[in-house]
Parts: sequence; C-alpha cells; structure tokens
Amino acid sequence: MTARRTVKHFTVSGKADSSQLVGLLQRNRWFRDLPQDCIDEMVSLARLRLLDDGERLHAKDDPPDGLYGVISGAVKISSSGQDGREAVLTVLSPGNWFGEISLFDGLPRTHDAHGVGSTELLMIPRQGFQQLLERRPELYPHFMRLLCRRIRLSFAMLEDSALLPLPSRLAKRLLMHSHNYGQTDESGGQAAIQLSQESLGLMLNSSRQSINKLLKRLEQAGWLKINYGQIVILNEEALTRLATGDLIADLAD
Repeated sequence: MTARRTVKHFTVSGKADSSQLVGLLQRNRWFRDLPQDCIDEMVSLARLRLLDDGERLHAKDDPPDGLYGVISGAVKISSSGQDGREAVLTVLSPGNWFGEISLFDGLPRTHDAHGVGSTELLMIPRQGFQQLLERRPELYPHFMRLLCRRIRLSFAMLEDSALLPLPSRLAKRLLMHSHNYGQTDESGGQAAIQLSQESLGLMLNSSRQSINKLLKRLEQAGWLKINYGQIVILNEEALTRLATGDLIADLAD
C-alpha cells in the first residue's frame, strides 16, 4: 500500500475544533498539568494525520518529525526481527501520545508505528515543540519526570516477562492498559480496553490460542467481559491479585 501523506491544519480541515483539542491535551497526564497558555500554543501548532488500517506512520530508524496523539482508531507500536517475526510493544488507543523519545533526543525512531483501523492522529511538529521549550525552559522538568515514568514501566515489563507466568502477565498487561490507555464501556461504568487477542499474544510472546483460552477462563470467573475488539474489566481486585500470583490456582484446568 502506498503511504498516504495527508497532513492538514487540524483546526481548519479536521473533524474537531480547538476546544476538542484542548480537551484531548488536558485528559492526558503528559499535558494536563501544563500552563494553559502552553496548551493553547500546542493546539495552534497541531496538524492532522490520517491513516488507513495497517498503514505505516513511521518505521524504525526514520527521522523524528513530531509528537503524535491518537484521536480515533489506534496505533500499534512494534518491531520486526530479521526472520520476519513481529514483537508488539503496545497498542495505543484514543487519548494517548507517543514519539516523545525521538522528540527529545533528536535520534531516529525506535520502533515501527502502524494504524489499527481507520485512524486519526494529532501531530505537533518537532520544530515548533522545540521552539516552545526554548522559550519556556521551565517545562523541561515536567517532561523529564514523565519520560522517567515511561522508563520505569519498560523495566517493569522486562521483569514481568522473565519472572511471571502467562496468566499473571496477561492480568498485569490488561490492568496497565486499563489504567494508562483505557476508556469506559458504552454504559460508562466499566473500564474498557481496545485490544485484539492477537495483539495481546504478540505483546506477551504467546499464541492467540493461549490468550483466548485464558481470557475465556477470566470471563467465566466473572472478572472481565470479552466483546469484539474490546475487553471490559469487571473485577479489578481479582485481576490485581492474579497479577501478583495470588490466584494462579483458580485458573488451573
């Protein structure tokens, strides 16, 4: 598929107005504590990028062009080995931002990014963002704290992959996505995660069949509900205990 390089001024040609963009920024922990004038300036810099399902936004080692936020659809962050196998780090749902590492160090992209479904992205160009930081150097500690949080999460996932059994890793990943990337279900009462079973398998280095089997057990236990392309958390306390290894025996065949 030929990459579609559609870039628009978001507030002119996009589907959302500036007030919606301000809301998108304020809902995210990366931006909600920033001064209002900084948020307003980011909105003025914003551009819209549209992706088809499976379309590549950028490849590993591409030069950085900006910071991206997911408006609709989703973005898969992954890498591929020489044998063609794919490792999926995460799937980002609406309200989440990515690309901050290359934004700050100026080095090439660390992973591939592809659209999942029809996807709308908000892009803040690197040059404009850097100019904002040059004028407002007091903002650097804010972003450094958040970068450190991302690093801590990465170390935690590496530790989990080495020490935890698959049921615990699955529960922990579901909770992490619920807390960091989740939305609510249609009733607005339960946390919902927009993740396919295939994506979960790739993230946890397991097969889709194994993930499906575990999810069905969790659904039978009443801890979650499986919808098409969505997992609804029903019992966060039980999943938390499973994530720490307390309830492994409850999932035994």
